Amino acid sequence: MMRLTGLATGIGSLPHKDADKAVDLIFRSCPQIPFWPQLPKRDMREGMVAQFAEGLPVPQPPGIQPISLEGFYEKIISEDIDYFKITPDYAAGLYAFKDRLKKDPGLLKNIEFIKCHITGPFTCAAGIKDEEGKAYLHDPVFMQAIIKGLAMKALWQMKFFKEFDKKMIVFIDEPYLGCFGSAYTPVNREDVVAGLSELTQGIKSRDVLTGVHCCGNTDWSIFTDIKTLDIINFDAFGFLDKFVLYADNLKGFLKRDGIICWGVVPTSEFSDSQTPLLLIDKIKEGINILIKKGVDRNLIEENLILSPSCGMGSLEPEKSEKILKLLSETSQIAQK
Repeated sequence: MMRLTGLATGIGSLPHKDADKAVDLIFRSCPQIPFWPQLPKRDMREGMVAQFAEGLPVPQPPGIQPISLEGFYEKIISEDIDYFKITPDYAAGLYAFKDRLKKDPGLLKNIEFIKCHITGPFTCAAGIKDEEGKAYLHDPVFMQAIIKGLAMKALWQMKFFKEFDKKMIVFIDEPYLGCFGSAYTPVNREDVVAGLSELTQGIKSRDVLTGVHCCGNTDWSIFTDIKTLDIINFDAFGFLDKFVLYADNLKGFLKRDGIICWGVVPTSEFSDSQTPLLLIDKIKEGINILIKKGVDRNLIEENLILSPSCGMGSLEPEKSEKILKLLSETSQIAQK
């Protein structure tokens, strides 16, 4: 595996309404692992649940007839990847990102990975309700369909960017699991491990790394137990002390070439007082704790990438630009 020390990427959402301005910011800030942006302020269909529910056997926006469960599985069985495309109305940033790569192929020389993303099945199913107001999270039939549909959404993105001949990262965004174990997340460990294992097995390949983003405090051993998961992204600014408690689990994860993505640049807690050196010190603090707990320093440092702590779709554009500037500056120091 290539040495990843200090490369920067983003989580997904940005607050811009202009897709081209969002793409400008991404290539300026994360040239080695750029990501296509979700733009929820541009259109409600770009919200993290709605964006990936398109074409699934769940309620659709007014005027759109949902596919039947039977029809849905016909698409799955026939491997009709194009049916699961994310259309421009639902993802202007996705198409602007690809257009930029076509118009400026010079950007490709800096790219190590193109980062894509899907909303995780538990977050997605918790955010969609049936006619009786019950979340699909509690319906095993539709939960299984959502897992399969999201895997196809990821495969479609791989096909969408295949022409650029770049390795890819696919993040599964699971903020719902940020309070795992509480009364607010009534799912059990076995279901989470099984669901995310099935999803990642369906999309992982030699040139694709799978990652999970969870911006709260969770049971991180859930993710280290998933053998087809390559990257764990956590809020290193807000929950470092909780994350390092799982040093034993992380040791095994890193030994099998796992990568930790440190969400070290705060989003909601961002202020102009934060500096790259302060954030580097935060990372060093975490590394030193893990080393004292028996984790190999080289494994940590060679498999370390950086990101903001969470998506930025709810912020103001000016603030998101400062956050990504700080991320870029911190990344440049980390790479040295």
